[in-house]
Amino acid sequence: MKKIIDLYKKYEEIINYLVVGGLTTVVAIGSKLLLLFTVLDQTNGVELQISEVISWILAVLFAYFANKAFVFKSKAKGKKQLREVFDFFKGRVFTQLIQMFIMWFFVTFLKLNSDLWVIIFTLICQVMQIVLNYIISKFLVFKKS
Repeated sequence: MKKIIDLYKKYEEIINYLVVGGLTTVVAIGSKLLLLFTVLDQTNGVELQISEVISWILAVLFAYFANKAFVFKSKAKGKKQLREVFDFFKGRVFTQLIQMFIMWFFVTFLKLNSDLWVIIFTLICQVMQIVLNYIISKFLVFKKS
């Protein structure tokens, strides 16, 4: 048991980041499905996109507060916290745009659009987003002053 505790202490930030990321995924998927199965109609293209935007915003808000409290333990208040929130959202938008470009480039432009390629590029993008979001959060958003 001591080895497990020592390993956790050694990698606490990364472990907590991955846990928060998993919970963020639950918030994103859960809020999207809740919207689509209650107040929005998934067969309506506009309403489907509204659910995407709302679930993304909810997930990023959750991710910000969870990362602030449990991963990076930021004590920022007032203007500094507003700056953190803004920078956090900027970072998430940046990595989302990279993901969208990668998917467009390989799946649409290069026509690697079989189910297998879509799954492969989706997984690659998810790993890329996890790594880049961590780097952005650690060194640009929640940097120690």
